[in-house]
Amino acid sequence: MLELARVLKEAEFARTVQFIAVNLEEMQKPGDLESGLCGSRALAAEAVRKGWKLEGVIVLESVAYAGKEIEQKKPAGVPLELPESGDFLSVVGNDMARGLVEKFGRMIGKYKLELPLVPLIVPGKGEALPDTRRSDHAPFWDHGYPAVMLTDTANFRNPHYHQPTDTLETLNLPFAANVCRAVMGVVLEMAM
Repeated sequence: MLELARVLKEAEFARTVQFIAVNLEEMQKPGDLESGLCGSRALAAEAVRKGWKLEGVIVLESVAYAGKEIEQKKPAGVPLELPESGDFLSVVGNDMARGLVEKFGRMIGKYKLELPLVPLIVPGKGEALPDTRRSDHAPFWDHGYPAVMLTDTANFRNPHYHQPTDTLETLNLPFAANVCRAVMGVVLEMAM
């Protein structure tokens, strides 16, 4: 996110682009997926209070643990086949964010990025698939904003997730760079 903000800081857009980091996502109580996300809940509520018209919210969850040799596990209830190798990016949106999910596929093609994509559109606000609500996009869904979560699927492939071994050396930086390129393409298209 910081690199995208640095690269785009001199650009002029027809729409406002904001790069916002929130905290306290991980403050979940055991067994209660809805108890975390404190920072994004506050931000989404502020957006409603101030009447922000958001074209889209893009949340970078875990986006850099990827490779053909990495085993991919499937979250419970996901209604699609996943590749066995953890070498893809998943873009998770709900019906309201369908256009935003589709933009990512277009940008990957437009810029010829080596970035396998697995899109997932969930009904409603993702209530039927609780794992799709585990990040800062969920409060925006709750308030009716189009939002997507970009994820390498975190603990469904990364054995270092939330461990001391989760270090820069375990990450696939070219993969992460391609994620950023796709995000940049989407941001440019939405903001012009």
